[in-house]
Amino acid sequence: MSVEKMTKVEESFQRVMGLKKMVNRWRNAHTDCLWQMTLAQRRNPYATLKMQDTMAQELALAKKQLLMVRQAALHQLFEKEHQQYQRELNQIGKAFYVERL
Repeated sequence: MSVEKMTKVEESFQRVMGLKKMVNRWRNAHTDCLWQMTLAQRRNPYATLKMQDTMAQELALAKKQLLMVRQAALHQLFEKEHQQYQRELNQIGKAFYVERL
């Protein structure tokens, strides 16, 4: 073989080796992606359950807090109405009966 043919064969060999390395990198990346996908699929239900549990706890706390706010507002409304009734009764000379213990 001539020197010229040897360099062409070497160039072809190097090109083939470069392509082979590229295919191997792609195959490894593809395998990693598949592994990550299956890992995410296995982990995802647990994350979903944990998130649902957290959301349920937050919802329960929000309901409790809303109930407390509504009770306080209702108490304030009743107190206002009671004071209004007392003023109206005082104007006509009457009052609520309050028992002393």
